[in-house]
Amino acid sequence: MLAGVELGGTKCICVLGTGPDDIRAQVEIPTTTPTETLSAVAGTLAGWDFAALGLGSFGPLDLDPASASFGSIVSTPKPGWSGTDITHLAAGRPFMVDTDVNGAALAEGRWGAAQGLTSWAYVTVGTGIGVGSIVSGMPVRGLGHSEAGHMRVPRTAGDDFAGNCPFHGDCLEGLANGPAIEARTGQRGRDVSADDPQWSFVAHALAAMCHNLALTSLPQRILIGGGVAMGQPQLMPLIRDRLTASLAAYGAAATIASMDDYVAHPALGDRAGPLGTIALADMALAASQR
Repeated sequence: MLAGVELGGTKCICVLGTGPDDIRAQVEIPTTTPTETLSAVAGTLAGWDFAALGLGSFGPLDLDPASASFGSIVSTPKPGWSGTDITHLAAGRPFMVDTDVNGAALAEGRWGAAQGLTSWAYVTVGTGIGVGSIVSGMPVRGLGHSEAGHMRVPRTAGDDFAGNCPFHGDCLEGLANGPAIEARTGQRGRDVSADDPQWSFVAHALAAMCHNLALTSLPQRILIGGGVAMGQPQLMPLIRDRLTASLAAYGAAATIASMDDYVAHPALGDRAGPLGTIALADMALAASQR
C-alpha cells in the first residue's frame, strides 16, 4: 500500500491505495493552521499501513535536498504557513515531496491524458494558477520548482485590469485566476455569462502562457483543468484560437496537428491531485529499493 497527502489551500486529502482502480481509503481534512491541520493528517496516517508516502502541497516549496529547509513551505501568501515543514509526516518511511500541480501532472502521465508522452504540462486555473511542467518524464527543477502561474504575459488591447497578485500585480495569476475574474466582473466566476467580454481577456492571458510553455519547456500536450477552466466551456475554444494565432506555426509549433488535442482537459478531473500523491509515493518506494 501507498499513501498520499494532497495539501491544498482550503482542504487536505489523505489517500491510501495503489492507483485509480485501487483506492482503499480517502479522508478530507480542512486546511486551517499548520498545527491543527498537520496533526489531523498525522493522526489519519497513523491508522494506515503503507510502505511509502507522497506529499503534494501548495507552495512555494523548498525542494532542494541539500537545503536545511528541504520539504518546507516557503514565502507563501497563505497566512501562518511560511516555514512549515511537511516531511515529518513520513515518520521515517520513504517519501517524495513536490508541488500539488507537479503531482497531478505525474498522475496524468501515468493514468490520464498524458500517457505515452515524455513532456507535458498540467495547468490548474482556480483560486490560483498552478503549472506542473514535466520534461523527459520528470518535473522541471533548477532554481526551484516551476512557478509558471506567475509569469508575465502581454496585455491584450482594452484590458486595463490592474491585477490582484499580492507579489506581482498583473502576472498571469493576477489577471486570470478565480478572484481576478470576480474582481473584473463583480460576480463569482460561475455566475458570469459565457458571452461576457472579460472572458476574452482571461483567454488571452492563458493563451499567452501556453505560447510561452510551447516555446520553452516544449510540452507535447498542455492539459488545462481547475474549477475555472472546467466550469467555463467557452474558454478552451478561445484559448486554442488565440494560441494558434500567437504561435503562427513557428518552429516546432508547425508540427501541432490538432490544437484541440494539444490544449485539452485532463482525463482524471479532480482525482488528479490525490492520485498524484500516490504516483509520488510509488516513485519514492522505487528509489528506496535501488
